[in-house]
Amino acid sequence: MTRYHALLLGVFSAVWVCAAIEPRYPHDWLLENYLVFVFVPLIVLTARYFRLSDLSYTLITAFMLLHVVGSHYTYAEVPFGYTLQHWFGSGRNMYDRLVHFCFGLLLAYPLREIFVRVVKARGVWTYWFPLELVLAFSAGYEIIEWLVAVRVDPTAGLAFLGAQGDVWDAQKDMALAVVGAVLALLMVALIHWRHDPAFGADLRASLKIEPGDKPLGEQALREMLGKDGREDGD
Repeated sequence: MTRYHALLLGVFSAVWVCAAIEPRYPHDWLLENYLVFVFVPLIVLTARYFRLSDLSYTLITAFMLLHVVGSHYTYAEVPFGYTLQHWFGSGRNMYDRLVHFCFGLLLAYPLREIFVRVVKARGVWTYWFPLELVLAFSAGYEIIEWLVAVRVDPTAGLAFLGAQGDVWDAQKDMALAVVGAVLALLMVALIHWRHDPAFGADLRASLKIEPGDKPLGEQALREMLGKDGREDGD
């Protein structure tokens, strides 16, 4: 672990401890922090085998800080959310909207880095796959919220759900995550377009199947099984 990574972990730990002291709704705090208990150790452990860039870890830490602040107050009662409510002329606390937007804005870049470095994606797919994954994670979280809310104490469930009476809350949260991801990926694309002479050619090449490229999946499996059958017959 580098000094910078230790600094990020130290800042997050300090904020987490502060947020854990007398949270407004202790049962909701625990529900919100199950994600922290799972993903923070996972990020720390996987860094030993696959280390992301400092920028990615900074963005991930920023998002996690937003989350733990929300867990202290509940997303529907964070003070800054009321400020956003006033700015936007909304009828509800807007902190949860901010966090869902930042989920896409802050995590699209780390997801893109994983696709580029691990999956070896290139061109168009380095933008499309992170966008899809942001939407998939957002939808998965909304499903988890629903499953948890109907199984725990109603007060904690409503605080965890944070819908604030909006029947379209889940859809709006997912949409904001996608908007945040689109903005982040557009910024990355503009930087590459400005500084990478091969940017356009790489986008076009990524949509083309090379001549002689072998088929994958079921077609390749059928060909393999057919070949084995002919060999057995011989």
